[in-house]
Formats: sequence, structure tokens, C-alpha cells
Amino acid sequence: MRLIVAALALLLLAEQWSLWFGKGGLLRVRDLQRQVTLQRDANAVATRRNDALATEVQSLRAGREAIEERARYELHMMRSDELFFQFVAPADPAKP
Repeated sequence: MRLIVAALALLLLAEQWSLWFGKGGLLRVRDLQRQVTLQRDANAVATRRNDALATEVQSLRAGREAIEERARYELHMMRSDELFFQFVAPADPAKP
């Protein structure tokens, strides 16, 4: 009788081992679910960035204001009828 119980316990242990640590075990499934969640978050960030870029492209194609704004801030350009003023902050006498 003890031999039968030991054999059944061994079979149960073998079945549990494959359930937890096997190729499609619960630990592997949990790890894959975590990876899917991380990838979905990364995809959501990329989608928001792509939407913002698509909006910017549409703005650049549609109007002159967006092009002028980029030229001013990125290339430091100005119109021919504008004056450029540069303010220099006074030096701090407390710092050598």
C-alpha cells in the first residue's frame, strides 16, 4: 500500500513540476503577460508620439505660421522688417 501511495505522490509531483516549471508553465505565462503589458505601454507611447508628429506635419503642410515659428525658434531667423534686441543679464558681483 505504501508503494502505491509513494507512486501516486511521485506522479502528482511530476505533474505539478510540469505545471509550474514546464515549457508552458505558470511562471512562463506570467513572464509573457508582463512582457505583453510592457510592450503595450511602449506602443501607446509610440502611438502618441506618432500622432503628435502627424499633427505637426499637417500643420507644416497647411499653413505658413508653423513654418515661420520653426524658422524663428530653431534657426533663429527673423523678418527683414523686424529689429533684434538681445538682453544681457548683469554679472553677479557675489560670484567671482
